[in-house]
Amino acid sequence: MTSSRGGIEEVDVVIVGAGPAGLTLANILGLQGVRTLVVDERDRLIDYPRGVGLDDESLRTFQAIGLVDRVLPHTVPNQILRFFDAKRQLLAEMAPPDARFGWPKRNGFVQPMVDAELYRGLERFDHVEVRFSHRMHNCSETFDGVTVEFDGGQPAVRGRYVVGCDGGRSATRRLMGVSFDGTTSSTRWLVVDIANDPLGHPNSEVGADPRRPYVSIAIAHGIRRFEFMIHPDETDEEADDPAFVRKMLAQLIPYPERVDMIRHRVYTHHSRIAASFREGRLMLAGDAAHLMPVWQGQGYNSGIRDAANLGWKLAAVVTGKAGAALLDSYDIERRKHARAMIDLSTMVGRVVSPTNTKVAALRDRIIHAASAVPTLKRYVLEMRFKPMPRYQQGAVHHGEHAAPNSPTGTLFIQPRVDLRDNQNVLLDDVLGPGFAILCWSNNLRAVLGQDAFEQWKALGANFIEARPMTQLHWPGHDDPDVAVVGDRTGALKAWFDVYTDSVLFIRPDRCIASACIAQRAPEVSTALFLALHVNATPRQGGGSDSHGPERDSAVLHVAQPAAEPSGTVTGTP
Repeated sequence: MTSSRGGIEEVDVVIVGAGPAGLTLANILGLQGVRTLVVDERDRLIDYPRGVGLDDESLRTFQAIGLVDRVLPHTVPNQILRFFDAKRQLLAEMAPPDARFGWPKRNGFVQPMVDAELYRGLERFDHVEVRFSHRMHNCSETFDGVTVEFDGGQPAVRGRYVVGCDGGRSATRRLMGVSFDGTTSSTRWLVVDIANDPLGHPNSEVGADPRRPYVSIAIAHGIRRFEFMIHPDETDEEADDPAFVRKMLAQLIPYPERVDMIRHRVYTHHSRIAASFREGRLMLAGDAAHLMPVWQGQGYNSGIRDAANLGWKLAAVVTGKAGAALLDSYDIERRKHARAMIDLSTMVGRVVSPTNTKVAALRDRIIHAASAVPTLKRYVLEMRFKPMPRYQQGAVHHGEHAAPNSPTGTLFIQPRVDLRDNQNVLLDDVLGPGFAILCWSNNLRAVLGQDAFEQWKALGANFIEARPMTQLHWPGHDDPDVAVVGDRTGALKAWFDVYTDSVLFIRPDRCIASACIAQRAPEVSTALFLALHVNATPRQGGGSDSHGPERDSAVLHVAQPAAEPSGTVTGTP
């Protein structure tokens, strides 16, 4: 897996923290042949539930790394979330009906079991290793890498990049000298995880009762989580008393003394974000980069988004397919969206948990009135309020000729499609793990032009022509390098009906990097290469940031990448 220089073990990427973000990132890098070392100060994976909700974007990422079939058995798909007032009258309901990204929008899940599948997924790679009981205490950055040192006299490791996925108390973030801006709520909550679910139904609810707001969540495998607000006059020690726990549970179940308790603890809500997700060769992801209240269940999912956004970029730089300046787009793209998710989660918490009865009564009247308006009811039911990525800057190209409603910077849909020799396939499985160029019912080689087509082919891109089902088996436009898919459900045509663009340049994380009408495809392709800091001149060896074993790759050098900052980061967490 590793090499050695000057007696120090070398890898491409060191990931600090074997949580969900770190394990997902390691799987993404592993699939791209990147030598990766994951280190964690604990002696094993955390074995108790923390996150309880998976969204469609996370499942799509698990699909991309080939592990979704292992994850699904630990989920409750299409989970309904209901909000009740103090009189048990329904305030609102979230039951989003569509699966535009290929998976249900709301899924309960058992985090330890899913994390374990992510960990086992790394067994596929000889070039990826996880080392527990490794606590980083120092790292020193130079122009071509970072030396990571550990407690206990364990040997140092040198990586070309370090990614801190080491939680809210991140040592990586402190070593980077990056602030963690925001607030920590003074309100405390008691969380109780129970096996052999005493309620047994598959859904979840939030009780917006000013006397004591609560949460009840079905996870999976008969596990249910209860959460109760702790009042200011109730101490942590009191809340930790089993008698207090039973008293809380008695509000929702008939026999609290008979429960099979997994654990209980007191926690607070944080709304914090790192001032920067990247400083030179050090980066942050997951809870190390942002913390948010639990109300939208987006803490875990935001970490998976970080990994999906950063993973393909790191792989492109390390394997020599892009210049290091591509990594600047990680902070540009992810921090703004993470901030929006924090703000939404904080706002929902303020709506759900007021303890002033007059404020709660006013809230209830407003929400009940809004529920009588069909458009507002659908807005909540379908979770249309959830912030979705829309990148105006970063690894995207909009261009002066972009349509007013250009889809550039947004996630592309994932319907089911038919191939000539296979039916009912999820679109991402056709797009493949790298870049993809998709057009609607057109000769893609002719649209791009031979030069651009070969440049994208050298980069490892896949080419897809989408057609109506009536044209699936028509042999015109047939090209050995272009996959033809039939629009099985009509979702693709419905998508193209909304936009004037007909050629889509899709990134490995399924974001549309650029879009255009057919005739502008060659010029947009050239401009996008510049935005991605890549060029289609095949050559041997590593890329502009290559320091280590030579490797074969198609390296793109349209523009010289910006010089990478260097320096030394030292300290003890």
